[in-house]
This record gives sequence, C-alpha cells and structure tokens, in this order.
Amino acid sequence: MSLKTLFTEHPDSVGETYFEHMGVALSFAWPLLGAGLAALVHAFLPFLCVTTASRVVKQLYARMTNRTPRPAQHGAGDRMLAWDPVI
Repeated sequence: MSLKTLFTEHPDSVGETYFEHMGVALSFAWPLLGAGLAALVHAFLPFLCVTTASRVVKQLYARMTNRTPRPAQHGAGDRMLAWDPVI
C-alpha cells in the first residue's frame, strides 16, 4: 500500500478529498474536546456542566447519522463540501 493511499483511501471511500475529510473530522473533534472538558469539570463540580457533554454528544450523533456520504469520485475540483461545520 502506498503512502498516498494510506492518506486518501478512507476519505475517498466517503466521497471526500483528504482536506474535506480533515475538515469533517475536525468539526467533530473540537466539540468532542469541549464535551470532554465539560465532563471533567462535572466530575469534580457536579453542579456545573450538568447536561453539556450529553447535549454535545447527542448533537454530534444526530449530525453523523444524518450525513449522506457521496460516492467516491476522482477529480475533486468541481465538488462541493460534504459537511456542515455548524453544529
């Protein structure tokens, strides 16, 4: 398996370029990081961030399960973004 294939096989399988897929992954990573921090705060101060982590996880789950991956395409120049960065 070539080095290029390692970086492009999965993004291509969901119809995204490497950078489109990076954007999608980061659009999930940042809220998850925030939810994790909220859960950490909640662990020590249970009166704070009572529903924050679960709310974020539910929103991200809804986003992920409602995504419609595009078929793999080559020549991505005319494709639009396959993700919505707004949660």
